[in-house]
Amino acid sequence: MALTLAEKLLQAHIVPEACKETEFVKGQPIKRGSDIAIKIDQTLTQDATGTMTYLQFETIGIPRVKTELSVSYVDHNTLQTDFKNMDDHRYLQSIAAKYGLYFSRPGNGICHQVHLECFGKPGKTLLGSDSHTPTGGGIGMIAIGAGGLDVAVAMGGGAFHLAMPKIFGVKLTGHLRKGVGAKDIILEVLRRETVKGGTLAIYEYFGEGVESLTVPQRATITNMGAELGATCSIFPSDAKTKKFLESMGRGKDWTEQKADEGCEYDKLIEIDLDKLSALAACPHNPDVINSIKDLSGKKVTQVVIGSCTNSSLDDLESVAAIVKGKHIAPGVEAGIAPGSRTTLLMASKSGILEDLIEAGFRILESACGPCIGQGFAPNSEGVTLRTFNRNFKGRSGTADANVYLVSPETAAAAAITGVITEAETLDYNDPAYKKGLRISLLDGKDKRLSGKQILACATNRGMMIPPLPLEEAQKVEILRGPNIKPCPACREYKAKLTLPVRLKAADNVSTDDIMPAGAKVLPLRSNIPEISKFTLTRLDPTFYERSEKENFADCCVIGGENYGQGSSREHAALGPMYLGVRAIITKSFARIHKANLINYGIIPINFVNPADYDQIKQGDTVELTNIEEALNTGCEFDIVCNGKTFKGVNDLAERSRNILKQGGLAAYTRNGGN
Repeated sequence: MALTLAEKLLQAHIVPEACKETEFVKGQPIKRGSDIAIKIDQTLTQDATGTMTYLQFETIGIPRVKTELSVSYVDHNTLQTDFKNMDDHRYLQSIAAKYGLYFSRPGNGICHQVHLECFGKPGKTLLGSDSHTPTGGGIGMIAIGAGGLDVAVAMGGGAFHLAMPKIFGVKLTGHLRKGVGAKDIILEVLRRETVKGGTLAIYEYFGEGVESLTVPQRATITNMGAELGATCSIFPSDAKTKKFLESMGRGKDWTEQKADEGCEYDKLIEIDLDKLSALAACPHNPDVINSIKDLSGKKVTQVVIGSCTNSSLDDLESVAAIVKGKHIAPGVEAGIAPGSRTTLLMASKSGILEDLIEAGFRILESACGPCIGQGFAPNSEGVTLRTFNRNFKGRSGTADANVYLVSPETAAAAAITGVITEAETLDYNDPAYKKGLRISLLDGKDKRLSGKQILACATNRGMMIPPLPLEEAQKVEILRGPNIKPCPACREYKAKLTLPVRLKAADNVSTDDIMPAGAKVLPLRSNIPEISKFTLTRLDPTFYERSEKENFADCCVIGGENYGQGSSREHAALGPMYLGVRAIITKSFARIHKANLINYGIIPINFVNPADYDQIKQGDTVELTNIEEALNTGCEFDIVCNGKTFKGVNDLAERSRNILKQGGLAAYTRNGGN
């Protein structure tokens, strides 16, 4: 039977003995929603989530990672205002040396961009402790974001468990017009699908329009599939993929990957690129989409280009073509963060960097920076156009800023005009844009950058430290600064819980709302007692104080739709767990956050009838009276409140129920679970 590309790759990595609930017939579709377990070929972590991941990995007690390749990146906590972040960097480097990982040093670039350049392989699986790990789908990988504990288990050789996703096909036809970018493709998908439309789904791109997109353009689209709530997104691995890998000195890593002819998708989305116009995600969610034409003329005070979404050489070239010979408008501050050291080197040698500097751009570090509130915050009530992937309220570092997510082309147009402007209305020459095709500088056909120069930049990997041989690795001493504390143990399992409702939240609560990022909070990622003080403070500044007053007694949280959208940060589960949250009852959850809650022993429950959400208020007491029966048999949860019994969905796989019964994934793994 004809299979989609995603189905083929998942089937090739199935670990049957780890998911005995599901029957597999080779070459046949897997039942959607069934529990599957897949072998993980590669893992990545970044420093904001990595420290806790490796603290957990150390407890597994094996001498070396068991994956084909694992990489520890430093790209988030690079603002070093005191000892904490550099202490974490030293810890991560010593862990990598001891356990057989590559270590990407601070300044080498953003994990997703660097992984594409250095390690990503078509047909392989990648699990990362960052929600934008699906960037790897741009070269034909099954690349999935997960919590750090899941990544630690994968590094130890364990399978990764997930519900078999639906496969949504996105058929692209035509070609992008000049001034319209790949970012506009994913914004169009978000306009149609919303931030929860991709829950338990994979988006698979195909059609003749795919052939016109470079690998960096494809990676922009798969990166922001995370904003759909998708498990991952994927493009075929074709001649464009091969050319990209060859330019990185990795032609031997290329394999063709494509769907079977005649395969069927669970849903089909069609986008004619010829008719696509420039779009923006308006404040304060990635699916609040409007056309740039309708927004034209709105005054802008800041423009930032970069992040893991749009910081490639292709992106910088698009910007340079628009701003060359011009200057940033008065009243606008503009910055660029190249995605990697390799990109920065190529931009320098090709003259692109000179064009950007002459136009007045501030050149920022090759790191996540402004995307996570680490510097370059906008002015109060400012309008900032960013090529990033998230625009949640306050994420920029300025609580009342208005963040618009746009393509590099639109950002560049606004930077020089001072207002939101359609780039296609400007008179500029883009030498890399020919007949609807983006001709990447990496093709080596442009006089500004020869193939020899490209290869020299791509293979200059002094900032990537390879694993030590086992004999040397065993002698390495792990370096721990005073801010690095052990991961707290989960609370003991109880068959019945009486839980005050400590907080009631609305729809689309993000992990930024649950556990903020930013320069003040991020340095505490390896210290749960300290970082827990920021738990849910964006929704209720008194949450920690009230929890402390109750001696961190058991409690629950009530939430609306899509609770826990956004980042994969497991601290959004660890913080609540530490403060006593035992259950979260919502209308619906985001995938990664739900998995993280289970990993830390917090029971995630959806109302069977979403209208029951209105029947429970903050300060009420909820009783979960049949936990044992629900976890043993899979029956619905009974939620008793104010003399009424509401029903809770129990869609947990048997493995997830067993994890909860044993008090979290760490205990489950120690007790022999797989």
